[in-house]
Amino acid sequence: METANINQAPRDELHRLSRQISDLEDMLRAQHDLLRQRGIGIPPGVLEKLYYMRSDLETLMSRLIDEATELEQLRALAKTTRLINSSLEPDEVLNEVLDTAIALTGAERGYIVLRSSRTGELQFRTARDINRQSIDTGKFAPSQTIMLEAAETGQPVIATDALTDPRYDAQKSIMLHAPRSIICVPLIFKNRVTGVLYADNRHIPDLFGEREVSLLVGFANQAAIAIENARLFDRVRRALMEITEIKQLMDNVLASIASGVITTNNDGIIITYNQAAERILGVPYASAVNQPLQAVLPDAFTGFDSVTQTVRFENRQQVFEIEPVLPGRGPANLSLRFTPLKDAQNVTYGMALVVDDLTEIKKRDATLSVVRTYLPPSLVRNIQSIDSLGLGGDEREISVIFADVRGFTTFSEQLDPEQLMAVISQYLTVSSDAIELYDGIIDKYMGDAVAGLFNTQLNPQEDRAVRAVRAALSMAYDVRALHEVLPPEQRLYYGIGVDTGMAMLGNVGSPSRKEFTAIGMPFNFAKLLQENALAGEIIISEHTYDRVKDVFAAEPVEPRKVKGYTDFRVMYRVTGLKKRQP
Repeated sequence: METANINQAPRDELHRLSRQISDLEDMLRAQHDLLRQRGIGIPPGVLEKLYYMRSDLETLMSRLIDEATELEQLRALAKTTRLINSSLEPDEVLNEVLDTAIALTGAERGYIVLRSSRTGELQFRTARDINRQSIDTGKFAPSQTIMLEAAETGQPVIATDALTDPRYDAQKSIMLHAPRSIICVPLIFKNRVTGVLYADNRHIPDLFGEREVSLLVGFANQAAIAIENARLFDRVRRALMEITEIKQLMDNVLASIASGVITTNNDGIIITYNQAAERILGVPYASAVNQPLQAVLPDAFTGFDSVTQTVRFENRQQVFEIEPVLPGRGPANLSLRFTPLKDAQNVTYGMALVVDDLTEIKKRDATLSVVRTYLPPSLVRNIQSIDSLGLGGDEREISVIFADVRGFTTFSEQLDPEQLMAVISQYLTVSSDAIELYDGIIDKYMGDAVAGLFNTQLNPQEDRAVRAVRAALSMAYDVRALHEVLPPEQRLYYGIGVDTGMAMLGNVGSPSRKEFTAIGMPFNFAKLLQENALAGEIIISEHTYDRVKDVFAAEPVEPRKVKGYTDFRVMYRVTGLKKRQP
């Protein structure tokens, strides 16, 4: 306001003097004839001098107005330059730049496009009107030709009357929106055109002269710096947000990993240490970060220097298992995996250590190892599916093999218990291996006898009968092989029976003690067939024979024991595999 008053006072005074001279000139002209009648004449040249004096005053006033306008523009430019350089918000800076350009030049509308840092193409950023409001770009399409010319040449472009300018006769945007005065200046930053600033007026031709061009070019140079600073700040801010998001994601991932994750720099100083590492090693985060890696590793781990040398300089992963005694935990089993950390150029800048707590796994494996010596492997592998059967079971067709060592009762009377257990274990090992070789399940051991099942829920088999007979033959062959390393008095033979039929399979017992087994005719009848077998014989039922007769050679024999099975009149002695036909 003070600046406006200072500029207005001289203009008012000049205007008053000009008006007084004009009034005096009019008065002298009006009195000219009257004075001449009375013999009084106006001195020569007075009117001309008054005219020139008034003209000089008007010229002076015009210059003063122009200078005052320019001064106001420069002051506004300086104020706006400070303003746009004080903000780092791209949209805020762009809008302020455009509003200022419109105010400085007297334009109606303005438009800014910036060059994409990725593609190099000019892209729209903002459009504003004289009321400092954003414009719908669908209603305002500046001349692409003029903007491209300014961007390509790096020089300002002016159209004093675009509607009559022959350079733009074919421009649809000019014909459609009918701008009269157009000015477009490049935004230049470090000798590179980063965009253009476009402004126009639809009503006034010759609006933009040299003064507006000079003023807008100077302003555009300052604006380009402010815009690039804001764009740089925006890129940095976005990059920082991405880095923050990635770090948060990494922190969340590291927190959810069950393995301990530790990373170090090239000096072996810990820079990353997740919650699992705290839990496994018993060293809190605050005591680990920025400390040497050796400070958190158990004392049981030796050879640390050798490991770090191998990882860092030979770029090789190193894996160890150690069994330390950890504070507050006691004995533990840990897996340590050392891996080099590399950057995008494949340069090693540190080391990563993944710590897995194998303590419970090792305990479980040890327990399962013991369990497997008492239960069939299939039972152990499928313990959950077996448990889901509850007490009861399913009916299905199975093949049962029943094998018993012949003459064992008499033989056992000649040995002490320790020797007896050693000998019988060898025979039971042979029978078990034969059954499991063909994916059968050991149902139970009964002294010197063993029973195996084929086609249970745990080992479904279409060729169950063939597998059972193959297991029986393998058992007989392996017993003969065992005889070669046993003294004559310990050479015993199996009597083997195989039956196929429907049975109930599932858990029996109580909720606290269950046993998976088969109940039904096949189990009982296989035992009866075994009782009919002589030492070294394999006896199969008629049902089994019907399923394997194309694979094995067998001969019918009359049962010696029937135990109430009145329809048990025939059984088959297996003599071997059938010879393949040529």
